[in-house]
Amino acid sequence: MLALRLKPETESRLERLALKTGRTKTFYAIRAIEQQLDDMEDYYLAEDAYNEWVEGGKKTYSIDEVFS
Repeated sequence: MLALRLKPETESRLERLALKTGRTKTFYAIRAIEQQLDDMEDYYLAEDAYNEWVEGGKKTYSIDEVFS
């Protein structure tokens, strides 16, 4: 179970969206959390892979080097 305290403006936006679409506020809260988690997991996995690459002594190239 998770309880969230939203800013009044955010709560109002969520309420309007739910009313307009016929879905629940919970539906949109769950979707938003899942999407953000997906994005954050992707970011940290990429960061870890990059750090392993660099720590392994592999060369990196700037975008200018790639296209020159």
